[in-house]
Formats: sequence, structure tokens, C-alpha cells
Amino acid sequence: MSQPVASKLRPPRAARLAVATMFFVAGAGQGNWVVRIPDVQQSLGLSPGALGVALFGLPLGLLIGVPASGWASVRWGSRSVTVVAALGYCATLVLPSLAWSGATLLAALVLFGLASGALDVAMNTQAVAVEARYERPIMSSFHAVFSGGGLAGSAAGGAVAAFGVGPFLHLASAGLVLGAMVAVAAGRLLPATVESRERESRRRLRPSWRMLALGTIAFCVLMGEGAVADWSAVFLRQDVGAGAALAGAGFAAFSLAMAGGRLVGDVLNARLGAVALLRLGGAVAGAGMALALVPDGAALSILGFGLVGAGLSTLFPTVIGAAGRTRDAPTGTVIATITALGYFGFLAGPPLIGLLADVAGLRAALGVVVALALLVVAVAGSARD
Repeated sequence: MSQPVASKLRPPRAARLAVATMFFVAGAGQGNWVVRIPDVQQSLGLSPGALGVALFGLPLGLLIGVPASGWASVRWGSRSVTVVAALGYCATLVLPSLAWSGATLLAALVLFGLASGALDVAMNTQAVAVEARYERPIMSSFHAVFSGGGLAGSAAGGAVAAFGVGPFLHLASAGLVLGAMVAVAAGRLLPATVESRERESRRRLRPSWRMLALGTIAFCVLMGEGAVADWSAVFLRQDVGAGAALAGAGFAAFSLAMAGGRLVGDVLNARLGAVALLRLGGAVAGAGMALALVPDGAALSILGFGLVGAGLSTLFPTVIGAAGRTRDAPTGTVIATITALGYFGFLAGPPLIGLLADVAGLRAALGVVVALALLVVAVAGSARD
């Protein structure tokens, strides 16, 4: 079915709910795992360094799962890949609790990360197909559901842990509940998407300027997110002089602003357009980080980190939506390429900030986020249809 005919169909509300369910499952699984990391570390007797090595399994698995999912989504359609990846994600959620050493924890997290990366690409490809039939931006709402799932998963996991439930029973139960949600939603996903365009473009897999520019934006956004996540509390504690209780407030403000921004992102996208929204978000994020780095107390820094979250909140969903409209390659391939570049930024950002901080100080090192935001503004035109 061609794009013009598809655009005349009624909006697939059931498919939208099904895709939103997949995003919720992805966020909730992550949230449930994160709160049990200290328990798994304690049960295995791992030092912080050994735990850090084991935790590297998750991003390693992501980097394997992302390109594999892009290829599979082109080969078999994103619906099948989404269902398989989501069920695999729910099944592998329990694996870290079964580890008996640092090496087996590393292996468990590689498998969990592989399923997570595969689900990320496939469900975003489904989201692009649903958005195309709505003829208005809805991508940000899916990513807001992911954030909500993360909050719900961490809250539920924390409550379960507080009642003394062990990691195995907790994560196995969470996997079963989330897996049941996937099974219910699976039948409502859209079938293989925009097949005619996929077939025509399969031979054109060489990245174009537009793909690379969109990937650059994803790299900048996720590198900025990683920098704030890993270094905002350290900055507030060491450079600003905030107390232990206040040090986490910067990331809390960042996270809340990001979740709130995603709730209104679709409305802003519809009114401003993708290019203007990317430029606005980059400008707000850059100004927010500049404010956070002003040596004038914790209050301004926390406000600044909140503005960074607000500015970045809509950028990645907007980039994914723009990627789905490109004609340069199959949708799954484009989204996999852009997601991989984004993850690379997320992984590279925190250690790069640390290395720069050793040379020039943390305040100057975090100035990289300002430069990244300005780069987003500069290349935002690549999102133009």
C-alpha cells in the first residue's frame, strides 16, 4: 500500500496503544532492573570496579542488538521483530539475578542489552508507521510513555525490595507481567510497514548526508543526557558545594523536565515543525547548561539542569520521526543507524567528560554540552521534509 493511500486510513488507535505498551514495557523493565543492582552486587560480592565491568555488558548488548534489529525489521517487518524482541526482553530481565559471578552477570547483561537494543529499533520503526497514518506528530508521546514506564518500574521495584522480596522472584514476576502485556498488545501492531518504499530502497543502503546529520543530532542529544546523568551530582557536590541531599536535585530536575517536555512535545512539533523544534530545544538546552555552570550557587545550577532536560526532551523523538520520513534507505535501517550513533554518544559522553575534567576541571568539561547543543541548532535543517 502506498503512502498516499495509507494516509487516508483512519488513525490506528489500537496500534498506537499497542506501540505505547511496548514503550512502557521497555521503560518498566529497565526501571525494575536498576533498583536491584545494589542487591545483585551484594549477593555476588563484587567490588565497584568489578561491578562496573559487568555493567558494561548492557551497552555492549545494545550495540549488537541495534543493527541486528534494523536488518531484521527490513527483512521480516517491524511487527514480528517488535514482538520477538519484547518477549526476549521480558525473558532476559530475570537473567542478572541468576548470575553467580561477575563474568556470568556480564553475559546476562549482554543478552538483556541485546534484546533491549532490538526492541528499541523495532518499536520505534512501528511508531514511525503509526505516526505516518495519524498525519500529525505523536512520536514524543511514545517516548513520554517510556519515561513513565521507567518511573513506574523503579517505584514498583523499590516497593517490592522494601518488602524483602529477593531479586530473582521480583525480576521473574516483573518479566511475566510485562510479557503478558506484550502478548495482549502484539496482535494490534501494524503489519509490515510501507512495504513498497522498503522494497524500492533496499539497494540504497549507503548513509546519506541527511542520515548522518540526523545521527549527529542523536549523538549530541544522548551524549548530553549521559553527561548530565553521570556528572550533575558530582558537579553540584564538588564544584558548587551542595550537600549530599541536594546533590541529586540537578538530575531530578533534569528528569522531571524531560518527562514533562515529552508530554507536550507533539503539540510543539505540530505547531512549530521539526526544524524549529530542534533549534528551539538545542538553544534551550545550551542556555540551560550555561546557566548551570555559572558559579552562583546551587539554585541556578539546578534550574539550569532542569532547562537542559526541557530542551533535550523532544529532540530524540523528533529525530526518530524525521528519520521515518527519509527516502534514503529502509525505515529500520535508518532508525538503527541513528540509534547506534545516539548510543555511541551516550556511552562516550561520561568518560570523555571525565578525561576533560582531569585537564581543565569539571566546570569547563561540562561546557562540551553547550557546544553539542549549538551543533544541534546548526544541523537542525536536516529534519526538513
